[in-house]
Amino acid sequence: MSQIQERGSTHVYKVNKISREEMESMVARCVYEQPPFCSAACPLKLDVRAMLKAAADGNFKKALQLYEKIAPFPLILSQGCEAPCEGKCRLNEVGDGLAIREIERAVARYGEQFRLGSVFRTSKRHKTAVFGSGLFALLLAGELEKKAYPVTVFCEEADPEAYLRKAAPFLDESAFALELRRLKGKEIRFVCGCRLNAAFYEQQKPAFDVLCASDEVRARLFPDSVPVPELMICEAERLVSGPTEGVLGAAFGAKKAALTVDRLAQKLDPRNTRGQEGATDSALYTDLSEAKVLCRVAVPAGGYTKEQAIEEAGRCIQCHCEECLKSCAYLKHYKKHPGLLAREIYNNTQIIMGDHQLNKPMNACSLCGQCTVVCPNGFDMARVCHLARQNMVSTDKMPLAPHEFALLDMLFSNGDAFLARPQPGFASCRYVFFPGCQAAAIAPETVRAAYEDLCARLPGGVALMLGCCGAIADWAGRMEMAQQAHEFLDRELARLGDPIVIAGCPSCAKELREHGVKELRGIWDVLEEIGLPEGVHKLERPMALHDSCGARGDAATQASIRRLAASLGVRLTDTPYSGDRSPCCGYGGLAAYANPEVAGEMTEQCLERSDAPYISYCMACRDRFARKGRESKHILELCYGTDAGAPPDISEKRRNRLQLKRSLLQELWLEEPMERKLPYTLNWTDEAREMMDRRMILTEDVIAVLNGFRETGEAILEGESGLLVARRRLGNATFWIKFSREGENIYTVHRAWSHRMNVVKREG
Repeated sequence: MSQIQERGSTHVYKVNKISREEMESMVARCVYEQPPFCSAACPLKLDVRAMLKAAADGNFKKALQLYEKIAPFPLILSQGCEAPCEGKCRLNEVGDGLAIREIERAVARYGEQFRLGSVFRTSKRHKTAVFGSGLFALLLAGELEKKAYPVTVFCEEADPEAYLRKAAPFLDESAFALELRRLKGKEIRFVCGCRLNAAFYEQQKPAFDVLCASDEVRARLFPDSVPVPELMICEAERLVSGPTEGVLGAAFGAKKAALTVDRLAQKLDPRNTRGQEGATDSALYTDLSEAKVLCRVAVPAGGYTKEQAIEEAGRCIQCHCEECLKSCAYLKHYKKHPGLLAREIYNNTQIIMGDHQLNKPMNACSLCGQCTVVCPNGFDMARVCHLARQNMVSTDKMPLAPHEFALLDMLFSNGDAFLARPQPGFASCRYVFFPGCQAAAIAPETVRAAYEDLCARLPGGVALMLGCCGAIADWAGRMEMAQQAHEFLDRELARLGDPIVIAGCPSCAKELREHGVKELRGIWDVLEEIGLPEGVHKLERPMALHDSCGARGDAATQASIRRLAASLGVRLTDTPYSGDRSPCCGYGGLAAYANPEVAGEMTEQCLERSDAPYISYCMACRDRFARKGRESKHILELCYGTDAGAPPDISEKRRNRLQLKRSLLQELWLEEPMERKLPYTLNWTDEAREMMDRRMILTEDVIAVLNGFRETGEAILEGESGLLVARRRLGNATFWIKFSREGENIYTVHRAWSHRMNVVKREG
């Protein structure tokens, strides 16, 4: 098959490779959105992390706004709060925990001191009344006012000042003055000097929709023998567990009571759909390895100054889990944690008719599995993207464009460039060397040297198979094509007598093992067993080893490569994220084809780990690093003294595979392959070569366009440059070239491009 049919556009059926329940179970592994431990310990749900960040930045106005979300009277809460958050601070594990309560007090003092009512504020129609005084009653009135309920407070005190004094006797004079000002600025109506008895209650009740009372007044109005009316909310009500005493207990009770008012005002059962109330547990992972161990700022008698509060808040390490975001260029690029991105990608697969805007992010993942290793809970973003691709392909919703070139290249490897022969002189062989399509494309001389060495030193004969393992179709989510590739290789291996496979590529080894190849070894294992070839040049220089993502989880291969490098005299330098934590070079998962920008960022992140030359044991890695200008060698190049040189472009990769096949057939098996020669001379400008490689246009594509021009004579003459422009439809794309001609048989290509379009010629 030389072409692949483009997707249909009329299918609307759904094929789910993963259920929503399974997806939610996977997403639950991501703890990025879990609250920090200090916030989880706060029953009032204060965003402690954000408040400390604002305070550390000196933005006390923002810090107070965050604090006021849970505290209608911030000075009261900050001065009386028992601060369970401080005991949960992770800094306690390495030194002094944060003085969160003292920072809250500073925020309450130095932040904007009170809020005026807004002309745009719209009051709710349900009227509420609070009978009685005390801390609970005051805080409840503040919570209801914050929710925009018209609030009337009935109390026995002479005025709001006395009311506040009774509620918060622990406030110093400065704090009392500030809170009194804040109280008077709220839209709370006070009816003072009341006699709070049953007659007064019955008199006032008809004017309100929801009635609230302090415990003291409730006991006076409704003794134990008298049931409390449904619309009466009081401090004693405990719908959920939480603190019951002290300032924090009163604040928590007021917040719960305000939510109950909300539910009753909407004529809903107050015990249902309340959300998660009170303190919770957190599964957030926080890496403390880089936390600075600093002593707590000493608290003076009057509390922190503004500067001291900023300094203490600056000690906060802003607990968060970004292990995958720190290591994965893909997640960094999209600036989304995997739980969120996975959910968006899953939703993308459920779209029947409409735009699938997450196709590009879905195809940009290298499927390398690094996230699963660095994530403390083993979140597998690769599986999400792989299953999503399979789902999109199965429903004809995956465009062919991102992966078409790679898939055609796989078909070329298992077609025109394929070779399967027993060792000359052997009818059947004990082994077969399978170097992989990228090795044959990038370093054909290394492949040949390795094969000849194995033939010379391994008993029982070594066959050779040049082809693709099927990983390309697997990565693209085209499982039918992958199955066809596996069946093709099975037939060829059976024809060779099912020998032991010696893989030259860890990704091929992984793919073939998963497919079910019975016996397989890496060439690195074989060389470690039989020794290095004679005359190998010892390097004795420092180099950085990049572990292939195909060897992730394969400790034996990683160890074997390191021993092989040591026997070559290489001094390996330590790099972050090595072994199982190694990032992908950008080739895996076909990222380099689907999203070159993200793949380039993956390559750069790999190279940021060290300034030393790189050794790899995957030829695609060697190629990606060399393209970025880094000295890069495959370990087999070091073993056999070969040099693949500068990275070949995509056309050269195909020529290398064909030339390797032809030369081996001629020189080892004494066969004369057919070779096509052009009846004309074809030249290229550097610009044309660069464009072809970047846009994945092959020499064969350009030749096909020129042949079409020679047959029809159809071309456009560009007036300014005098160049000719010709086109030809090949498969799913139309290819264009801009060229010059000298005589009838010499052509120079200046530019080349393609579009997924069809140009129709109309007569007349």
